[in-house]
Amino acid sequence: MQSFELDKSDISKLKVALNGDDAGLEAILAEYHASEIAILFESLNREEKQRIINLLAVEVASEVIAEMDEESHPEELLLKMDPDKRTEIVEELDYDDATDILSQLEAHEQAEILEDLSEDDASHIRNLMRYDEKTAGGLMNTQFIKVNLNLMKKDAIEEIIRQSEEIEEFYTIYVTDDEDVFQGIVSLKDIIKSKGNVKITELVRAEVAWVYPDTDQEEVARLISQYNITSIPVLDKDMRLLGRVTFDDVIDVLEEENTEDILKISGVSEDEELSGNWAEAVKSRLPWLILNLGTAFLASGVIRHFEPTIKHIAVLSAYMTIIAGMGGNSATQALAVTVRRISLYDLTDNQAYRTVLKELTVGMINGAVTGLIVFMFAFFFDANPMLGLVIFLAMTGNLIIAGVTGAGIPLVLKRVGIDPAIASSIIITTFTDVFGFLLLLGLASRLLL
Repeated sequence: MQSFELDKSDISKLKVALNGDDAGLEAILAEYHASEIAILFESLNREEKQRIINLLAVEVASEVIAEMDEESHPEELLLKMDPDKRTEIVEELDYDDATDILSQLEAHEQAEILEDLSEDDASHIRNLMRYDEKTAGGLMNTQFIKVNLNLMKKDAIEEIIRQSEEIEEFYTIYVTDDEDVFQGIVSLKDIIKSKGNVKITELVRAEVAWVYPDTDQEEVARLISQYNITSIPVLDKDMRLLGRVTFDDVIDVLEEENTEDILKISGVSEDEELSGNWAEAVKSRLPWLILNLGTAFLASGVIRHFEPTIKHIAVLSAYMTIIAGMGGNSATQALAVTVRRISLYDLTDNQAYRTVLKELTVGMINGAVTGLIVFMFAFFFDANPMLGLVIFLAMTGNLIIAGVTGAGIPLVLKRVGIDPAIASSIIITTFTDVFGFLLLLGLASRLLL
């Protein structure tokens, strides 16, 4: 199946169908997969989405609800549905998906929906809602298959078949002892290929990755990626199984975390929805811009201090923007690489030192090369080799500072417990602007006046 890309013709076709009767709309909807309908929902208003979700069969509607992103507010669609169909849809959802959606509602709205569910389903969802949504507990599904390690092959297969009736998909079979303590995993392939008189205890793999319910979702994603596994068990302090986190949940986590890091590095709050309106965007971004304005005054203060130098050598003002711009770009490159390394690995002191040393070296080489280019420009265009030398030294020095701060500042912030993606960009911009101007104007005052 090819990936679905939103096309104007799809929207137009759906809009036309929405102006017609239900039978025509159902015929159009039948052409799309549930995940494609969820994408189409991004271009529809609330009333149009509500009409469609009410028309869809329970199985399809539950898939659409599960595929909708948080910003599309699937919980609002559930609230306005017929209570009986809403109950069927929620019961059709995986427990983790149902928990994620209901968690967006007010407490009284959650209670209203949970009261209509079966006691077992409501209990599972209430249990999951106790965990922070950005932890393994918030990601896990409490539906899994487990077998006792003392079972024979035949009995184990019968148990797997019995439990699988309630589970849509499973990738790993978990093994517990008589006290229900987690012992490891076993693959269905190993069970099927084994001899008829083998016990599960002979097939179990005890050395497996697992997490606690309060493990951060980024760590969960890292472990699944590192060990190339399809799911990871979630255990309590007594080593008893609570649930499992599957790779499809981790894909969503990685996308969310990457988006969050990009927004933070850009000075945008993670609370700003990508599809939000202008008021939300202003509320999210203005505080960061005001903070950035405060740091810009520092760079402005340096320029004011060297105002006599600029009056005597006016051409310096043209090169100031080049020095500051190149320093900012270089620092952003070092910052992006370092923040990504921090998010993927828990860097040791030696690795952190090597990271800063690498960026210092890169900054020195890039500064020398770009500085030489600007030197040649000043030499031929301004006919002033000393001006070119000043610019060369300032460019080289500022890119060295950019590399060191771009790598060093996020590492320092991480060490003191501050998210490096949040504050790093503003700090390094201040460093490169202030020191860039200091180097250029300071050297010019010494060498050219």
